[in-house]
Amino acid sequence: MIDGNPVIEIQLLQTQDVEQIAKAFQSVKWDKPLSQYQRYLIEQEEGRRMILVAFIDKVFAGYLTIVWKSEYPPFQAENIPEIQDFNVLPPFRRRGVGSKLMDEAEQIIASRKSIAGIGVGMTADYGAAQRLYVLRGYVPDGKGLFLRNSPIKYGEQLTVGDDLTLHFIKRLN
Repeated sequence: MIDGNPVIEIQLLQTQDVEQIAKAFQSVKWDKPLSQYQRYLIEQEEGRRMILVAFIDKVFAGYLTIVWKSEYPPFQAENIPEIQDFNVLPPFRRRGVGSKLMDEAEQIIASRKSIAGIGVGMTADYGAAQRLYVLRGYVPDGKGLFLRNSPIKYGEQLTVGDDLTLHFIKRLN
């Protein structure tokens, strides 16, 4: 702590972080297995994804990933990098972790591209994220709702879950 404030450190995912991260999510009963972070390490080594990991006073607090070639068709067509899988553990929320992760991600993306993209789920579980993105200057990309990277058509009936998303973009300085 510095002046009573926690020290938030952001670093790239490292091999020694993988087990700690998987255990942290297991402790809050989120389905984020060890294999996911092992795959992320490989994708990071291949240059396809960057994983930014946040620690507060050396304790894992959250992460996000930057995917350089999105699978979301409108971002893919425009070569827009996408921030994905943005997670802050509940005990560390509202402490600046998410904002610091987003600041770092936007700075990294801005070094390569002038625009960043992000998708968000449509249930109340994603309400805090929806608000955060708007407050940070993200605007809907105007393509409507997508389900597993396919556009939803007017009148279509579907089951709402984590795969129903609305995508946002932000112009970076």
